[in-house]
Amino acid sequence: MEGAKDAGGDRSAITVQVKFSGRTLPVSLPMDATVADLKSLLQPVTNVLTRGQTLICKGKVLADKVSLKSVPVTNGSKVMLIASQGLHQGDGPITKDAATQSISPRKLLDTKQTQVSHTRTNVEKSRSERWKLTGVVALSECHLEAMPEEVWSCGHSVRVLDVSNNLIRDVPTKVGDLKLLNKLLLNANNITDESISWEGLSSLKCLTILSLSHNYLTTLPSAVGTLTSLCQLHIANNKITSLPDELGLLNQLQILKVANNRLSSMPSSIGNCRALVEIDLSCNLLVDLPETVGNLQDLKALILRNNGLKSLPPTLFKMCYQLSTLDLHGTEITNDFLRQIEGWEDFDERRRSKHQKQLDFRVGSSGVFDEGADDDRALK
Repeated sequence: MEGAKDAGGDRSAITVQVKFSGRTLPVSLPMDATVADLKSLLQPVTNVLTRGQTLICKGKVLADKVSLKSVPVTNGSKVMLIASQGLHQGDGPITKDAATQSISPRKLLDTKQTQVSHTRTNVEKSRSERWKLTGVVALSECHLEAMPEEVWSCGHSVRVLDVSNNLIRDVPTKVGDLKLLNKLLLNANNITDESISWEGLSSLKCLTILSLSHNYLTTLPSAVGTLTSLCQLHIANNKITSLPDELGLLNQLQILKVANNRLSSMPSSIGNCRALVEIDLSCNLLVDLPETVGNLQDLKALILRNNGLKSLPPTLFKMCYQLSTLDLHGTEITNDFLRQIEGWEDFDERRRSKHQKQLDFRVGSSGVFDEGADDDRALK
């Protein structure tokens, strides 16, 4: 058979005679095809996997990446196929006589498309299976505009869902199907008050970390109080104007970050969050803090920079006896005011011990507290 007549007279195709197990397989393929292309065409008619095929022409073993015309393999060339033991599919290599089958260039294209489609299916399947196996759905920075549907099919298997740094707007009620979810990272998306289902979030009774920072939220609803397992709540860099009283129901909350919002006050119920260790309220519109902050005996870090504060709760230093980090840069609180608060000396000793080498605080040569608090001479 001549390659010029094969494939409808296409002179860009050649026919190679492949000898295998007492049979001759005429294979038609483009002149610029590679040895790997030839192996792909031979796999379905021989049951020998491509990696188990050794092709020999004129006593020379043909390398996969080599083009046939460079070998050279020309129209009518004879190529011998030797199959490696064990590297086969189905019932093994086809060794009995069979009807001669001509394989065309179109067959090559169809085979490649089938392989690509099969590969894509396996990738998607393996991704879903990997999520179920590890419990981690990691999809940050994937240019997503919506949650992939296969996430919901993982159900109770998912422990961590990270879709941060995407373009996601909607957090549907389906999120509540992930009943055993521990960590939900939604920061840096396009989430608004209307597009997030707090009904769904309220079902996540095992949730310990919730991050909604860098979105477009203006309120935090009372439903947040149902997430009683929360240990960390990150809602910085939104446009939130107030926090609900139900925040006080989060008695396991250890870290609260609400920086860069529009808060003008804090609910007194914050004093019920007795497990709090770190609070960041920087860059808001606060003019005072509720006295109940003094109830937070485990509190170690309180970040208040860039607010309109002029005073602090009188029990802060006395009752918060683990407090060692206090950032007051950009407030109107003075050193003289701080020294008059009961428990100042103990706090000052703690923060000096913690920050021996000027880490988070600036200690002047006189050794006085200089963490953003103005002295009397700076007051107008």
